[in-house]
Amino acid sequence: MKTDKNRAWIEIDLQALEHNVKQIQNVLPSQTKIMGVVKANAYGHGVIIVSQKLAQMGIQDFAVATLDEGIELRQNGIQGEILILGYTDVSCMEEIAKYDLTQTVLDENYAKKMQEKVSEKTKVQIKINTGMNRNGIHYSESSKIAGIYELPKLEVTGIFSHLCVSDGNKEEDKKFTKEQIDHYFEVIDEIKKMGYNPGNTHIQASYGILNYPNLPCDYARPGVILYGIYSQDGDVLQTHIDLQPILELKARVMSVRRIDNGDSVGYGRTFFAKEKMKIATVAIGYADGYPRSLSGKDTKVWVNGTYGTIIGRVCMDQLIITVPEETPLEAGDIVTLIGKEKEIRVEKLAEKAGTITNEILSGLGRRLPILIK
Repeated sequence: MKTDKNRAWIEIDLQALEHNVKQIQNVLPSQTKIMGVVKANAYGHGVIIVSQKLAQMGIQDFAVATLDEGIELRQNGIQGEILILGYTDVSCMEEIAKYDLTQTVLDENYAKKMQEKVSEKTKVQIKINTGMNRNGIHYSESSKIAGIYELPKLEVTGIFSHLCVSDGNKEEDKKFTKEQIDHYFEVIDEIKKMGYNPGNTHIQASYGILNYPNLPCDYARPGVILYGIYSQDGDVLQTHIDLQPILELKARVMSVRRIDNGDSVGYGRTFFAKEKMKIATVAIGYADGYPRSLSGKDTKVWVNGTYGTIIGRVCMDQLIITVPEETPLEAGDIVTLIGKEKEIRVEKLAEKAGTITNEILSGLGRRLPILIK
């Protein structure tokens, strides 16, 4: 699509993606490969665009959250192992095999139900619960873990866990993370002693890579840092890498007008002008994934070389901004809502919205076309 036809859109910088991958590879041990986490439409960045670029760079393995996400990758030419991190109903196991996907074993009972349902050898990876207590077989239950390797219709290609406070800088967070890591490798050692090949190992997601980069694993699973951002502003990190955001969110000015002192703006009349103001309506809203919670937060946008400010409530399909009187502005001009300027970086917006960047980006609407810069 051409940008002159779009009301609102996402722009992706694939050179920045390539830069981020190289930065991540530089801090990992040489034997550790990247498993690209592209769930939730690649965190809102466009799963096919991102995955195909990663594949061109030599990344062969990917992680998704759902069966449909895995199938979408296969249907668009993505090869290598595709690991489904989340839940798939056991009635869908034939599709796992059909599309050569790998399902996470969430617990012992799930593995047994899979064994009953599949008619051919099906790839799985075993999730180990090292303390997050969300999914997985508890690290202390080595016999149950070993039992998965004995199920004849399941082919175990790997065994992994997830760190729940690897982004934490408190001593208790560091202690707990190191305990999780120790428990994980204890399981690996125990499995080997029992005579099983554990398969590929991985425990680091983005913050595990940044704060615990030197673990002897076969894979690491970067998610948010692939896309050049952190989960929130002000993170204290042990490893510093030069990340470049790959996404910009843009929309068109619909109309421009002036209002007088005392005029109200938008639903609920939450904003009243204290002087004459130049305002503009912009063609994007919360149905596109731009958070309504950014209403009334002095939230900035970038337009024609200067900052504007969102006023009133963010609507479903539109929002309203004010700009300095001297700023040239007319219908059709481009407003950048997420970008590289300091006040519109997604980390800043997430802070104002009371959330993390992952939520904002993964919530960007599918009705936004994605363009390559």
